[in-house]
Amino acid sequence: MSWPTRESRVAYENPWIVVREDAVTRPDGSPGLYGVVELRQPAVFVVALSDADEVVLVTVDRHTVGPSIELPSGGTDGEDPLAAAQRELVEETGLVARTWRHVGTMQALNGICRAPEHVFLATGLAAAADHDVATPAEEGIRQVRRLPVADVLGLVRDGSITDGETIAALLHALLALGRVG
Repeated sequence: MSWPTRESRVAYENPWIVVREDAVTRPDGSPGLYGVVELRQPAVFVVALSDADEVVLVTVDRHTVGPSIELPSGGTDGEDPLAAAQRELVEETGLVARTWRHVGTMQALNGICRAPEHVFLATGLAAAADHDVATPAEEGIRQVRRLPVADVLGLVRDGSITDGETIAALLHALLALGRVG
């Protein structure tokens, strides 16, 4: 089954996204319209794990949903995904990591988006040199904290962490560490 595109038009675009409207043929053969959001660059998510088995989380003020507890993340902005992940960790948390491991790839909202994402596990954490650190307020970050893995899973369980990409990235990291499945 597929969704052949008969016609496509760009409805909106900016430096980060393109929104298309596609005239498609649905799997049952009937005509339809499909809205698609495409990220211009892939995104990265960083599961930063301390030597004390704590996950670094940020609380971000999102225009769309308000305060959101998430992993450090952001766009690659044309960079190599690893370099972008390293930059995002410093910008959002003021931390650097000694060891980096690519633990998975994902697609966000794949029913309406083309949004490739890379997940990295960062360990051996240390404070970054001051000159490398962006002001968290510039990023909309109101809090950076470290919580034990079990507490982070508790925040998922009780609905405090609602960001699907954060939840999926955590699962990728825990699978890579052999802690689930």
